[in-house]
Amino acid sequence: MELKFWEVVVRLVVATVCGGIIGFERGRKNRPAGFRTYILVCVGSALTMILSAYLVAMHSRWSEVAQNLMQGDFSRFGAQVINGIGFLGAGTIIITGKNQVKGMTTAAGLWASACLGLAIGSGFYWGALIGCLLILLTVTLFSKIESFITSRSRNITIYIEFDTADNITEIVETIKAKGVRIFDVELIKANQGGTKYPSAILVMRLPKKLTHTATITEIAKVDSVRMIEEL
Repeated sequence: MELKFWEVVVRLVVATVCGGIIGFERGRKNRPAGFRTYILVCVGSALTMILSAYLVAMHSRWSEVAQNLMQGDFSRFGAQVINGIGFLGAGTIIITGKNQVKGMTTAAGLWASACLGLAIGSGFYWGALIGCLLILLTVTLFSKIESFITSRSRNITIYIEFDTADNITEIVETIKAKGVRIFDVELIKANQGGTKYPSAILVMRLPKKLTHTATITEIAKVDSVRMIEEL
């Protein structure tokens, strides 16, 4: 089966769209793996499958020339690369002291780059160039789209530092007065998180008409609040 140029373009674009749709939904809920991460993984996976089809087509063509000399599943080398790059990608993902996950998009981009390298090494140049363009578009232009999705998310996680542990009651009451639902509160004692003040991480869901900025502004008005940050 011959792989046509436009067929590869359609497959990779569909992978971008489908990965983006799933990532959009995850981004709206403010999950660590969001819009760009899902696109990168979906495009990389699609490129790998297209590469497999390309290798099968090339193997059939070479077999006609070399007859029985071309034997074995040489695509296994690529499979080992894809498995191995997972360890390197995992090293770029970190969890901060505020339970914030960072590096997901970097890890996904690293894995997608490994898929590109396999395509280039196999001589599938134009497929790799299309994939490279889509990946580059994802990590640059789509970052603004991801920021827009996150800012419109009704789920929000914030980190707050306050004077004493007793102040958390006043802060929670202020938040609930705005119609905000609090799903989880993690209290951190003074000096435990590297700061001299007690702190808390709150996971909340905002009402439709309340924005992230307005929520943070209202909490910051509480006298006991020393510092507030959206995670």
